[in-house]
Amino acid sequence: MKTRMLKISTLLGAAIIFIATSLSAADANAAGIRIKCEKKSNRSSISVDGRNLTPGSYSAVVKSGDNKAVAELKSSTGDEVEFDFDSDKGDIVAGAVAISPIFIQGGKVTGQIKDADRFIIIEGTSSCRVR
Repeated sequence: MKTRMLKISTLLGAAIIFIATSLSAADANAAGIRIKCEKKSNRSSISVDGRNLTPGSYSAVVKSGDNKAVAELKSSTGDEVEFDFDSDKGDIVAGAVAISPIFIQGGKVTGQIKDADRFIIIEGTSSCRVR
């Protein structure tokens, strides 16, 4: 009887270790988002970067107060994708999505990365640097 209980205890312990290890490995590979934003008196600038994504096409949405802007689908580079939103004409010419200089409201921006089917993959909110 003691031998049987020892075997059951050993199996349960191994199962718990396996499950705990699997969960932490899944978290390490989860998609991530970084939102950087800056508000000046005459400019709003936002960057939305995704990492640990499945290679594919993604779009981004940024919201601040009642303002919303959408970046079109773009292909990831490996497991990463980057989107820029800006009110500076030079950055817009360089590929940033055009937003108003007063786009950022209340010093915060929420960003979303969506897949090609428009499902939200990851979302985050960031406090903006105000200068």
